[in-house]
Amino acid sequence: MLQHHELAAAVRAAISAAQSAGTLSAFDSPEVLVERPRETTHGDYATAVALQLAKPARMAPIKIAETIAGNLILPTYVREMTIAAPGFINFRLSDEWLQRLPDLILESAGSFGSLDVSRGRAQVECVSANPTGPITLGRTRGGVIGDTLHRVLEAAGYDVTLEYYYNDAGRQITLLGESVKVRYLQQLGRDAELGSDHYQGEYITDLARELVAEQGDALLEMPDDAFAGYARDRIARQQKETLARIGIVFDVYFREQSLYETGAVWHALEALQERGYIYEQDGAQWFRTTDFGDDKDRVVVKATGEPTYRLPDIAYHWDKARRGFELVVDIFGPDHHATAPQVLMGVRALGYDPDFVHTLLHQIVSLVRGEQQVRMSTRKGHYVTLDELLDEVGPDPIRYFMISRSANSPIEFDLDLAVEQSDKNPVYYIQNAHVRCAGIFRKWAEAGLPDGADQAADLSLLEHERELAFLRKALELGDVVEMIATTYEPHRLAFYAYDLAALFHQAYEECRVLHSDVPEPLRLARLRFYRAAKAVFARVRIQTGDCDSWPLDTEPAKLAIGEHNRPCDPLSSDRFDCI
Repeated sequence: MLQHHELAAAVRAAISAAQSAGTLSAFDSPEVLVERPRETTHGDYATAVALQLAKPARMAPIKIAETIAGNLILPTYVREMTIAAPGFINFRLSDEWLQRLPDLILESAGSFGSLDVSRGRAQVECVSANPTGPITLGRTRGGVIGDTLHRVLEAAGYDVTLEYYYNDAGRQITLLGESVKVRYLQQLGRDAELGSDHYQGEYITDLARELVAEQGDALLEMPDDAFAGYARDRIARQQKETLARIGIVFDVYFREQSLYETGAVWHALEALQERGYIYEQDGAQWFRTTDFGDDKDRVVVKATGEPTYRLPDIAYHWDKARRGFELVVDIFGPDHHATAPQVLMGVRALGYDPDFVHTLLHQIVSLVRGEQQVRMSTRKGHYVTLDELLDEVGPDPIRYFMISRSANSPIEFDLDLAVEQSDKNPVYYIQNAHVRCAGIFRKWAEAGLPDGADQAADLSLLEHERELAFLRKALELGDVVEMIATTYEPHRLAFYAYDLAALFHQAYEECRVLHSDVPEPLRLARLRFYRAAKAVFARVRIQTGDCDSWPLDTEPAKLAIGEHNRPCDPLSSDRFDCI
């Protein structure tokens, strides 16, 4: 159990005991919130419950705090409890208990910070780009947010499915086929021109060149659909390969086209009709979203008989509901701010409470170099691709900067900072903490000293304030996991990793381990400390991939909560649905 939960339970028990003894009046048991105070001088944990109880208890908060304190049975890891005006109860952890934390970290076998609970099944949907072009920078942010969330949710006790909704149906696929065929004809010297609504990127020409190299002019009489299928499959594979470069590998690729093949789209329409939420007007089918608070009703089937994007999206979320997920997190760009609520109105109309769905909308990403906004390439058209960014800065800065701010805030991705090899770059700063740990053990081995000599170290020698400050911060990892699993705010992990690194670097500068003037018992205790620190940084992983530019040739801290339980081959078909 997390310490703040145990302390909250102890406070509730103390209130109940005081009420039984008559020193507190009878009132309903309150919710007790125990938090970490902003000022560490106040303690490691604090509660303001006495201030909340002033009215029902008809007593001054300071007196309530004293009464609660008099009935508290403190856990063994609490060194002291103090009361501060106007009624705060503060708790400070025992140094002796903190000193045992390195062993606890190393004994956890890679699960340190995970919550010992079972929360059921969850699904995280992210990226979900049309299979009509490369992964762009905007889609990348949603992908990193989603992948980080799925790892944190797993650490929080969920059985998580990471899912990609493949929009492989509709007019965009038709336009893709037409675009590739035009470029194919042009490669063969035939007279053909792209329309204004066709795909203009150079990647379309690349696909056409590949077709000519493979098939020559054998496809001249093939319909547009054949070109669409070829292009869709090639682009889908490239998207998977690109996302794998940044460590994002999905459990399920759910094809939009499958909703038509199984009839799920029309079943959803029929179910809405049966419930009285569909009416016809001007030849179109309208969904009564005004029944759920929308400002106007919405078309779900055009007069041509073609569904709008809302209907397959409703059918897809109906499928999510019937799959029995306790939690669904949809991660979309800012262009979904109006349509996402309408889809959930459809879920409600189909008989499901949509509260199990949490929609996270992220803002845009722009690239800057030298304080000037830039495009990575003119070759690819009017967007920046993830592959281009990976080629320039690598995966680690991308993953860090994409969650370095709240999803509600736009991001300026500073290319100069991303490749900076100094403490100005937060990615380098965090990675260097792990590198320093690894360097200690490398030098230890080079000196011929025995591996594992620290296993029986006397950890009571870890008395330096920098060591204890780092251990206190390491202990917060479980709190961070719980908070992100509740708020769906993965930027908290980036903040935590940076703060943890800051405390580590302070300890590293002042708490030497390999210097000749360090006594052997203290040397072994600190070796254990740094072994545990290395394990924590390897656990607090919010990035992925190797980084050849690190200052030491050591095992990298990949900084991404949790382990991938994905197949090694990101294109392995046995783990994908249909694609």
